[in-house]
Amino acid sequence: MVDPTTLDRWVYRLVFLGIAVMTVFVMILPLETRPGRLPAPDWMLCLTLAWLQRRPDYLPPWLIAGVFLMLDMLLMQPPGLMTALVLVGSEFLRARQHVSVETAFGSEWLVTAATIFAIFLTEGVVLALFSVPEADFGRLMFLALATALAYPLVAAVSRYALGVRRVTPGDLDPRGIGR
Repeated sequence: MVDPTTLDRWVYRLVFLGIAVMTVFVMILPLETRPGRLPAPDWMLCLTLAWLQRRPDYLPPWLIAGVFLMLDMLLMQPPGLMTALVLVGSEFLRARQHVSVETAFGSEWLVTAATIFAIFLTEGVVLALFSVPEADFGRLMFLALATALAYPLVAAVSRYALGVRRVTPGDLDPRGIGR
């Protein structure tokens, strides 16, 4: 007999993977061919951080690394850079999980926005350090702002449409793993 909690985790991991595949599919479609368009928020980063703030046991580090490495490869970004930065940011938020369980959404949003800005700022610094011609710092900061502003929408959809509810204090052990 399969434990319902374990089955629930695997179902949500598959849902996350399915959303990632659909997101990549939409992102690589040639819908807009004119240059100069403003960048859209990083929806997968928003979704990852929103789920991580609510249910860190649904997103183990290997799943986050696999999804973001797939994104790096398919979107022709420097392989592994965004993956490593998202892993560091997500593990920072996972370590704060015992604190964020009892916080209001406003403070959760501020901490998540600071994490988003740190991820994009570090990406810009690393790209500039290695003189990558596509390193546009202004574009990265706009992308960070758009992603931080999209976070409440993604958190609401995650909660009310996908059913990713916030954990209660007794649901997880200190490592963020379900009991």
